[in-house]
Amino acid sequence: MNILIDTHIVIWFITNDAKLPKRLKRIIEDSNNKCFVSIATYWELSIKYSLGRLILNSSIEEFFNITEASGFDILPITLNHILQLTTLEHHHNDPFDRLIIAQSISENLSVASVDNYFTAYKRQMVQY
Repeated sequence: MNILIDTHIVIWFITNDAKLPKRLKRIIEDSNNKCFVSIATYWELSIKYSLGRLILNSSIEEFFNITEASGFDILPITLNHILQLTTLEHHHNDPFDRLIIAQSISENLSVASVDNYFTAYKRQMVQY
């Protein structure tokens, strides 16, 4: 399965947070699955970190290095992803989530998130 990991899932996975459902952790760790993290997630985390809204036990750079070392593939933002944004309904206004949704549609990726509003976009969600 090809999976695009939502921002909070990345945080929970890297920090080994108990909020991450155990089955979802196993799915991410399964070598048969290919997991992607959007560069938009790095952008969002950088903003939250610089505003003091994301507290880590390491620097943001170390967190990014750990994320990459964990085997996630970084998904860049392409023009197709931006164009896909123009076709999305406005179920909510978070620009980072909307970009992740657009990327999942463009790249035909399932989404790993605990945010219920992703399903409003008719996306294939990872079942856990």
